[in-house]
Amino acid sequence: MTQLFISAFITLFVVIDPPGCAPIYAGLTKGASAAQARTMALRAVFIASIILLIFALFGQELLGALHIELDSFRIAGGMMLFWIAFEMVFEKRTQRREERAEKIAATPEVEDVSVFPMAMPMLAGPGAIAAIMLLMNEARGMDETLVVLGALAAVLLLTAIALVAAGPLIRMLGDKVEAVITRLLGVLLAALAAQYVIDGLKGSFGL
Repeated sequence: MTQLFISAFITLFVVIDPPGCAPIYAGLTKGASAAQARTMALRAVFIASIILLIFALFGQELLGALHIELDSFRIAGGMMLFWIAFEMVFEKRTQRREERAEKIAATPEVEDVSVFPMAMPMLAGPGAIAAIMLLMNEARGMDETLVVLGALAAVLLLTAIALVAAGPLIRMLGDKVEAVITRLLGVLLAALAAQYVIDGLKGSFGL
């Protein structure tokens, strides 16, 4: 159970990427008061939690209704996660987030960014949805299901803390440290993504 929790936690932590979201959120809420920024952070995490929980509990039924084999989803999900990892290592993901943040921040008034872009696609994006569905499929029985959901809850709690403390956190870490963390997490995610693809190919071809 401990190994499952650690594996699920690392996967979701890398995909949701609280350290990477924190500086972007700080930029998006630069003109907001501390209370406004805190409220939007908690709202964003709550909405992302609902989205991910729905896909965690009913994602397999959705695949069945669309006649999609789970091994096919493993391969597609692994490729998607690998692309995210590639962007993290080469800072493409951060660059795209910053560009989106600059567009939204260009408006003079304080805009509510909790739903878009924070809840979706930054927190509950395609990669996170694919990851939680794959992890839930690997779970056997209620105990392992609760372990995966517990890992998701832990990551989302850390995400909420990171967003609330985004401003002071970025000032403390600095851009260079944040870039190193993002690259390291990207390498770990690439390895996990490759494993998903390998498992999917094994299942598809009976290897």
